[in-house]
Amino acid sequence: MKYSRFLLLALVVLSVACSCRKEKEDELSYYVTPYPYDIVNVQEPPVANEVRNIIFMIGDGMGLEQVSCGWVLNHGKLNLDNMPVVGLSRTYSLNALITDSAAGGTALAVGQKTTNSHVGTDPDGNPLYSIFVKAQEAGMKTGVAVTCHLADATPADFCCHSDNRYKYDEVIAGYGECGVDYIAGGGLDYFGKKRKDSRNIANEMAVKGYAVALNEVELMEAHLPILALLADDNLPTALERGDLLRHMVAKGLEELSSQSGDKGFVMMIEGSSIDDWQHENNIGKAMEELLDFDRTLGDVLEWAAADGHALVVVTADHATGALTLQDGDIAEGRIGVEFGNDSHNGIAVPFYVWGPGRDKFGGIKENAELGALVMSFVK
Repeated sequence: MKYSRFLLLALVVLSVACSCRKEKEDELSYYVTPYPYDIVNVQEPPVANEVRNIIFMIGDGMGLEQVSCGWVLNHGKLNLDNMPVVGLSRTYSLNALITDSAAGGTALAVGQKTTNSHVGTDPDGNPLYSIFVKAQEAGMKTGVAVTCHLADATPADFCCHSDNRYKYDEVIAGYGECGVDYIAGGGLDYFGKKRKDSRNIANEMAVKGYAVALNEVELMEAHLPILALLADDNLPTALERGDLLRHMVAKGLEELSSQSGDKGFVMMIEGSSIDDWQHENNIGKAMEELLDFDRTLGDVLEWAAADGHALVVVTADHATGALTLQDGDIAEGRIGVEFGNDSHNGIAVPFYVWGPGRDKFGGIKENAELGALVMSFVK
């Protein structure tokens, strides 16, 4: 009799445990990668080589948790695995523990922290000058390629100035004055149709000599200076746009390197929509963006290995979604995750470094300290 009662109790406990586990599994978002890819195999140039070219890649919202998910999805390998130097970047802004992309991107672009919502300006609204300005003063070429619309915070941090990231008319007007040689992304409507004034910034830039490309074919035929507005708003999702980001980056590298000579160039590349889809708690689309960003990094590393004088730095402006990886299978390329929120968080994000000058990096840094260190290689 006692044995029967014990067995009954054990069955009840097991049933409750299984039910709780099933309920927990039902809460997770599962995703399986649609296209596993091979990572590149590159040989690094000597650390003492002269740094002539700087390629700064920012995965918006791409914390260690997002990278870990991507690593599982691609069967335990990423192009980020090639990066020999890794460190941590603290992302808080001057007025908040939880940064937004405007303050986070500004710290990386100019090497100085600011307050949330500020694009390339200090807390009082005074302009802060990015690595692009220092590069231009040194005779270098500059370029940006992103998957968002160009009124968004991160590309604007490098090219424009405003005390409020949502003053889109002011932000976009800054592109006409920034002198950046290669500008590629989305946002055609922000340059004309969505403006409250009657200006068409794309037309104004064409008058100044920019080749304005409205599709990939026109971009491939254009030469510096180039303004490529490849969508009315953000670019299509990663699976919809195919290899467009990779082609944008390849074109930028080709044009900037061929026109810069021994002076070199600085290029910022952003995987913008990793962040956007995490705000929607859509793990599938977020991971497709991250994997496209990592495939693009593979192309960059192959180019940099052939060049021998390119410093490649990869980081994030912040992490998004309070994401946790709770289930999955490396062999299957499958993950099960849970989001804790639909916003940013204050966890330090990783940075990765490849190429000459890499020995100066590593450890724990403020985001502005990391930005200033990258900028120090502009001579």
